[in-house]
Formats: sequence, C-alpha cells, structure tokens
Amino acid sequence: MSTNEQQTERVALIGASMTQFGQREGWIMDLLAEAGLDCLEDAEVDATDVDHLYVSNMASGEFEGMTGVMNALVHDLGMMPAYTQRVDQTSSSGGAGIYAAWQSIASGASDMTLLVGGEKMSHRSTPETTDIIASVTHPVEYKTGVTLPSFAGLTARHYLERFDAPRESLGKVAAKNHENGVDNPNAQFQKAVDLETILESPIVADPLRLYDFCPISDGSAALLFCPEDVAQEYADEYAVIAGIDGATDTHVVHEREDPTIMNAVVESGEGAYEMSGYGPDDIDVAELHDMFTILEFLQMEGLGFAAQGEAWELVEEGYTERDTGELPVNTSGGLKSKGHPLGASGVAQGVEIYEQLVGEAGPRQVDADVGLACNVGGFGNCVITTIMEAAR
Repeated sequence: MSTNEQQTERVALIGASMTQFGQREGWIMDLLAEAGLDCLEDAEVDATDVDHLYVSNMASGEFEGMTGVMNALVHDLGMMPAYTQRVDQTSSSGGAGIYAAWQSIASGASDMTLLVGGEKMSHRSTPETTDIIASVTHPVEYKTGVTLPSFAGLTARHYLERFDAPRESLGKVAAKNHENGVDNPNAQFQKAVDLETILESPIVADPLRLYDFCPISDGSAALLFCPEDVAQEYADEYAVIAGIDGATDTHVVHEREDPTIMNAVVESGEGAYEMSGYGPDDIDVAELHDMFTILEFLQMEGLGFAAQGEAWELVEEGYTERDTGELPVNTSGGLKSKGHPLGASGVAQGVEIYEQLVGEAGPRQVDADVGLACNVGGFGNCVITTIMEAAR
C-alpha cells in the first residue's frame, strides 16, 4: 500500500507496559496513566521528550460518559504541548494505534511517540456491555438483535461441519490459551482449564460454550516508538516494526462470499508480509485475536499458517503449543485468558511480541526473532497485522 511505500524511517520500539487486566477499581484515566507512566519508566524516557501521544480507546463515552481522554492524558502525564489523538477502530483500536504510531515516526513527524490503549468495562452489566459492543454491527443487523457472539456461533457451526472438524479442536484452543495465561502475571485468568470442563460449560451461541469466549475486562497497555537511530541511544535490545498493514472487509457480514474467510485478515497479512520481506514460515511467535476460539482458526488460515479448513488439524497436532509447537500462538494467554479491554487488546498483543523479541517474557519466553500480531475489529470488519523483528 502507498503508506508503506513512503516509509522513510525504520521504526523501533524501546519500551512496553501492560497493567493488570480484569476487574479494576480505577477509571479509564487511572488505567491509561498507569500504563503510560510504566512504559516511559521502562524505556527511561522523560515525558517531555514525547512528541506525539496516541490513545487507543473504543468507547470511553459509552462506558463512562467521558470523551477527550487523549487531551486529559497529555495533561496527566505532563506531556504538553505534545500532539495527541484518540484512535477508535472498535476492537482493533489497539492495532490501529500501532499503525498510527508507526506512521508518525516513519513519516518523520515525530522522534518519540507514545501509544496507550485502554478500556474500562466491568462496571457495566453484561447486557449493557454486550449492547455497546454490538453497536459495531450494521444497523440492520443490530435492529434484529444480532451480536458478535451470534456471528461466532454461526461461523463455528459452519466451519466444523464444512471441514469435518471435531468440536474438541475449539476446546483445545481455549485450553492452550488458559495454560499460557497461567504464566502471565497480568492476565485476567491465571488458571488452567481442562478440556472436559471447557466442553461441558454452558452453551452461549451453539456450538460455542462459555470457555470459547473472552471475558469482559478493564486494563491498559502501552508502547513507545522512535526511529531506529534514536533507539540505539536508549537501548541495546529493542524491536523494529518490519511490516504493518490494515484492511477493511464488508460491514454486513452476510454479504461475504465465504464466511470462513476473513478477507481483511488476508489483505492486511499480505501487506505486512510484502513490506517486511517475511512470509508465514518466518514467523516464530504470533498473537492472534481470539475473542472467540473460532477466530484463532480463521486467522491462522487467513495469515497463511494453515490452508483453509486445516487450522484445526495443526491445533490437534500441537503445532501452536508454546513449549513444543513449531509456531507458538498466544503465548500471553490471548484475549481468552489475558482478557479483552477493547482499546488495550491490540496494544497488549504488541507488548507480548516486543517482550518475546527482546527476551523479557519470563516463563512464557520462546525462541523468537520475528513475531506477528493480528488485531481484529468487529467480526473481521477491520484488521491490522503487524510484524516485528528483533534488532540486528
């Protein structure tokens, strides 16, 4: 795409942070400030050195009646007169924030850009939260009561029947991600769940059950971006964005030719691969948007890690296991275990890939030089794919 072709700077990441995800006492500004301060401290960069501040957030107005969070955060962090902008791309707001921060550095407009993503959701009832999230659907779909979980259930049923996949394969995605979350001190759920419990949990949208869905979460995460030559002044170990791209699919889900293909995943992945020079076989670790377990299959296939209809077989074979698989997927625990504070999730994916590449993932650490994050908005309506590499 033209934006990628015009890149003038190699964009590095020199700091990262993630707050505890789950049910938090603080409000959105408390969460954003916590992640922002922690990220600056991690990079040993002063707030006054930041030129641009981006805030990834989907619905602070709807959840808390508060807008202007980006302006308030510049004030709270002592960053005046830094340029600021709120980035809203529904549940892919975090990935869109990474794209915006990358553009600000790559264009030469900024030498130091802070991205903070966050959402405060748990104080609202489940029906209220579901309704706010469902507003991302097309108005015609919304009026009929369609929600993202219902799309997930319909797609999962179609996938299982079309590709003769066992129901257990989806359960194994949930079990794997919960097991990974045990080793993430900031994950909402740090508890392993066995396959039997997953398969016997209450049905939410047939054939998907309770453990096929991510939780309602509060939390925030942050990343600090700069040109690579600036990064070398601050750190010996850092990561570089090797490729990034975004794409959009139909707003009306039933207009898609094949519901098991997320075209925006395919397109953004191809753009990120082309820019980076890497391909699916070069990726050492991946963070995928498992808001529902079926999405892990669809993204694996859309990104070229598996042929269409065959991702479930790789999961069955252990291909995506953290310690023994060829491609560890969702070493953070994924949205399923780590949690899904909407605006924070894509940023937290970036945090996990960054920490894997610089060797700071602790007990979750895998051998990785190249990592990929795929952040999905709505039911594949908009997608950002980011490829990072360890500094050479």
